[in-house]
Formats: sequence, structure tokens, C-alpha cells
Amino acid sequence: MENKQQFEQSVKNMLSIIGEDPNREGLIKTPERVFKAFQFMTKGYQQDPEEILNEALFSSSNDEMVLIKDIEFYSMCEHHLLPIIGRAHVAYIPDGKVVGLSKIPRMVEVFARRLQIQEQMTEQIADAITDVIQPKGVGVVIQARHMCMEMRGVEKVNSTTTSSALRGMFRQRATRSEFLNFINTPPPARY
Repeated sequence: MENKQQFEQSVKNMLSIIGEDPNREGLIKTPERVFKAFQFMTKGYQQDPEEILNEALFSSSNDEMVLIKDIEFYSMCEHHLLPIIGRAHVAYIPDGKVVGLSKIPRMVEVFARRLQIQEQMTEQIADAITDVIQPKGVGVVIQARHMCMEMRGVEKVNSTTTSSALRGMFRQRATRSEFLNFINTPPPARY
């Protein structure tokens, strides 16, 4: 409760510093709303990606690439506390174990819901899969828009950044090419 009060007081102070009246009708509940929003947007600090992956880890003879692409995520830049909006593409080649498909997007969400830089998030996802599933290889590509670039600074609207983390077999040219071809293939038409 004390943390909530401190947070809300900080928001009131910030509003005053920028020239607003925190007691104005439209702003009276803003500190509480901002606190709740930040609780949600940073909930990844209270979640363990290894625990999520271990919940649905199964033995399997499959040794072909498993790919989940276009995983939407929303994060916040640790430098400016502004949104990062993007898509993650995650693939691995099993080595005796597979994980339930829904767990990969959930794990992406854990890392996205922390203050981040894109490059770090890409590495964290690849490392978590490597550590828990212990596959033959992992490939992660993240494509994102950064509001710190679009709303301030260079103000380059619609510029997309791409980062990758490749582990094991994904460092080999053929596997890397296959992975990149898959993520660049348009999705099938909806039924």
C-alpha cells in the first residue's frame, strides 16, 4: 500500500512539474489509473519464464523446426518509458522435448512486460528456450516500432527495427535461411 501511495504521489509531482494541476477534474484519478496501468504493463517482473515453459514440457521424437511467428507484443523502452510495439518470431528444433505451443507467446509476454531494450528481449527469449527445452537450436527475430523514435528524438514514423538471436543449429546458414524464409512468408488466407 505504501508503494502505491508513493507511486501516485510521484505522478502528482510529475503533473505539477509539467505545468498541470493534479487536482483538475480530469486528472484527479490519473495517479491511480497510471499506477494500475504500470502494474499491468510491468507484470513480467512477477512471472518466471522457466516456470511457464516447464508447465507444458513433453517428450517427443520430433526433430523438425517448430515455429510460432507474428506473436504480437507491447513493451516499454527502459530509457524513456515509451511503448515498443512489435512482433516476435520464435523457432526451435527439438532434441527429445517439445513445449506446448501456447507457452511460447506467454513467455514472450513475460519479457515484454518488463522495461526493455529490444536487443535484450530477443536474447532473453532465446536463452530461456535454450535453458529449459534444451533444443538443437533456437531462432528469435523481433521486429518492432519504438515510440521513443517516433514521438520524440528523430521522429521517424513507421521505422521498424529488427533484432535476432540465433543459437545452436540456427547459426548454420541452411537452418537460418529456412527460418528467415518461413517468417517472411505471408500467412495463409483465413478460412
